[in-house]
Amino acid sequence: MKKTIIPEIRKETIYKLAQRGCREDDRSLDSFRDIGFQLNPIGTAEGSARLHLGRTDVLVGVKVQPGEPYPDKPDQGVLMTGCELKPMAHPGFESGAPSDESVEIARVVDRGIRESGMLDMQKLCIAPGEKIWNVFLDIQVINYDGNLFDSATMASILALHSATVPAARFGEGDDFPMPAGAWPVTATFVKIKDIMMADPTLMEELAADARFTVSLDDLGHIRAMQKGLKGSLTYDEVGRALDTARKLTEDIRSRLISGE
Repeated sequence: MKKTIIPEIRKETIYKLAQRGCREDDRSLDSFRDIGFQLNPIGTAEGSARLHLGRTDVLVGVKVQPGEPYPDKPDQGVLMTGCELKPMAHPGFESGAPSDESVEIARVVDRGIRESGMLDMQKLCIAPGEKIWNVFLDIQVINYDGNLFDSATMASILALHSATVPAARFGEGDDFPMPAGAWPVTATFVKIKDIMMADPTLMEELAADARFTVSLDDLGHIRAMQKGLKGSLTYDEVGRALDTARKLTEDIRSRLISGE
């Protein structure tokens, strides 16, 4: 992503509001923007979801095809996650090879799914050592206004839970639902000087000194963490962020499962 400079006066305004527990969009420091989503908007995908987090707009599609297993996991399916950041989503994104930002987003989403055991990989095995199902998770950013980690994660788990394995198309028996169980949800925070805030907007991300993302499973157990930007976080700041994340992800997970 091209380096975007935020005016110092804007950064100072964001910080002064945060000192009073306020934000430019009238949220509290520990709240998320409005979440809206649509299941299976892509008719040609095995599963898909489009999710809005405020003005951030993410579309995720799932494709499933048979393939060969990895030698060290002969009886397990394979998950491959990719993310595209195109200029239409934000002027700072560039066409061409995957950027460091897109690779990081894909890895954070992928890690939360894997470490939570969301997908039963053994149920994605067709013949041990010979054939398995490859699950391709494709994340497309339509509009970027901050916090792609959480929006991409939410859209991805919705798409996977709505997906079907197209066994009949490949002569491998009847179609069956994607063997998805857990609902790993991430919560992302940024630190501006000495203040932490959840679900940052684009301007808050540009003003931030440090970023912290944590993935939590249905039981509130930590499954993955990611630290970003050059600033540091204290032990107490991480602890408070984790406590807040457990509350936020529990509410978000409930909404995603219920479809509200």
